[in-house]
Amino acid sequence: MKEHAQEQKQAVARRGSRAEKEAAAERDVLAKIAEMPEADRVLAERIHAVVKDAAPDLTPRLWYGMPAYARDGKVICHFQSAQKFKSRYATLGFSDQAALDDGAVWPTAYALKELTAADEQRIITLVKKAMG
Repeated sequence: MKEHAQEQKQAVARRGSRAEKEAAAERDVLAKIAEMPEADRVLAERIHAVVKDAAPDLTPRLWYGMPAYARDGKVICHFQSAQKFKSRYATLGFSDQAALDDGAVWPTAYALKELTAADEQRIITLVKKAMG
């Protein structure tokens, strides 16, 4: 919660055009990724590249201290490092804004230990579906 409050203060303090604010938000995301332990950083860097390529309309931003990707200010997906929550795996999560509905039950988070080309393709498919 403290990180989220700080993110909100930083967002309010920024002045300038929308493009300048988006560029600053992306720099914040890249800085947060750079702080991660190597295993999480490698995954986060790949997720960042894959999401930006699959959905260039999504804007990178920090969300509760995690790299996230939003449309019209609403987070669609986010990366959660294993280290941050002392978990055995990192997670790619999707918010309720993501159009992943599949019947009455569907996954909203995916465990990540490593990323193969096939895994990246699956993430591309998920992100494109999430965009609606």
